[in-house]
Amino acid sequence: MNDRNTSPLALAALLLLSTALLFPATAGATSDKQTLRFNVSPNGYPPYLIVENREPSGIMWEVMSLIADRLGYELIAEKIPRKRVDQMLLEGYIDATPRAREWTDEPEKFLFTDPVVAIEEVFFIPKDSELTYQSPEDIFSRTIVTHLGYIYPALEQYFESGRIQRFDVARDRDMFLYVLHGERFDAAVADRLVGQWFLRNEGLRDQFRTSSESISTFGFRIMLRKDWQDFANEFNRELARIRENGELDAILANYR
Repeated sequence: MNDRNTSPLALAALLLLSTALLFPATAGATSDKQTLRFNVSPNGYPPYLIVENREPSGIMWEVMSLIADRLGYELIAEKIPRKRVDQMLLEGYIDATPRAREWTDEPEKFLFTDPVVAIEEVFFIPKDSELTYQSPEDIFSRTIVTHLGYIYPALEQYFESGRIQRFDVARDRDMFLYVLHGERFDAAVADRLVGQWFLRNEGLRDQFRTSSESISTFGFRIMLRKDWQDFANEFNRELARIRENGELDAILANYR
């Protein structure tokens, strides 16, 4: 080829071709992070999930954000109603949701990580009430305000038999307001930290006391599809690391 007769366009094409041959692109050089669509629910679950601000926050969101980033995932918040979460997770519309195994209708269909934090369910009772709780028999013939869609294993047989009446509400905040202002409601059942968070923020701490006995204590985990086993293994390793080095305690301290 005679260089003097080569057009500028042809020279540019030759230069691009030689550059490509010398420096071939790698698959990971331009690829984005893998996304992880994480359910935070429309109303959140403060202080574990808080969706009042533009950006989600809360204990589970902060832990998931920290670990997902270190594992190379971009975390995307999705607000899925509780009754649709399980099916949308199985169908792949979301990838993960915070959940206790004990709150799940068919836990064998899903994969659960190690516990991130412990949930301790207790009764929140109006301070002027004479009600005390040591065992389920103490609340026979009572009406308890509960969270819509939640399962309470220690109480389910009594709800089903009608010995204890259950009244469901969709938002945690409303649980305490119903008990405080409704004559037919005797107590609310909620996680101790959740209840304390709401009562402190609503200025109602002096209006309630908690039962000395807890109903149940179990782990709050990340629930995934079963094909996410590799992620679950990596998550568990990183969770153990941040628990040991104090990062998890630092997150928890922000919400106590």
